[in-house]
Amino acid sequence: MVNMIELATIEKINLTAEETAQLSAYAGILEDSFAELATADTEGVTPLVTVLDLKNVLRDDIAAKMLSREELLSNAPEQYDGYFQVPKTLE
Repeated sequence: MVNMIELATIEKINLTAEETAQLSAYAGILEDSFAELATADTEGVTPLVTVLDLKNVLRDDIAAKMLSREELLSNAPEQYDGYFQVPKTLE
């Protein structure tokens, strides 16, 4: 059983006695539900990643001609030592 006072201390929150009792009851319900699920026989059941029948929709990774550094920097307003030069944003 979850000790709500210890949990509140760890989470650094202040709970009233009524809130502690209410959360303890909810935590007990959750624990009972998970215990019931743990008893289910899942032998031979294939795990699901998603319930939707989706396939990989990403495009194929095809090698293509890339631009050279000179081509990329040809339209740069400012460049320095082969890199884009941009205004300083942090002091």
